[in-house]
Amino acid sequence: MSVLDNWQDWKRFLGNKMDNAAHRGMPEEAINKLALEIGDYLHANVDPKNEQERVLSDLWSVASESEQKVLASCMMKLVQK
Repeated sequence: MSVLDNWQDWKRFLGNKMDNAAHRGMPEEAINKLALEIGDYLHANVDPKNEQERVLSDLWSVASESEQKVLASCMMKLVQK
């Protein structure tokens, strides 16, 4: 079972990775850039597994680059512990 199969698992996984990066001293700007790259990768290569991921994918596909940065930032805020 993939972490992408369940929205709560995905949020937990992403939050843990974000916390690990911050604890290792990665600057917030670098974390946000990585979140944008992950969003691009997921949109291009991964079929959404649930309704929440479908909404994010649909929003990502119509968003400008600056709006994608905002979406990525919002996801980071959503999963912060």
